[in-house]
Amino acid sequence: MGNVREVTDNAFAQEVLQSTPPVLVDFWADGCGPGNAIAPIVEELALEYEGRLKVMKLDVDENPRTASTYQVQSIPTLLVFKDGKPAERIVGAVPKQVIVDTLHRVVA
Repeated sequence: MGNVREVTDNAFAQEVLQSTPPVLVDFWADGCGPGNAIAPIVEELALEYEGRLKVMKLDVDENPRTASTYQVQSIPTLLVFKDGKPAERIVGAVPKQVIVDTLHRVVA
């Protein structure tokens, strides 16, 4: 994923919580079929919202602390952070328009 950057437990506060623009975080795991299904959509959104939204992904198997902190119990889960706090949550593989509609509530 070229425009979607990986984030880890250790870098989460700096990369996501302290970010000036809103951040879409894709909580995923290797081998997750629904997660793989939405990965191209997340990549498209990274391009479409470039400059207005950071798009990151966090592997829940390798970074369980952050997933636990935000009560990610099912993957894929997309969380949109604004001003250092979760503003929106999408769980499961959903159509692109559902994600776009959610992003419009947070991103100008």
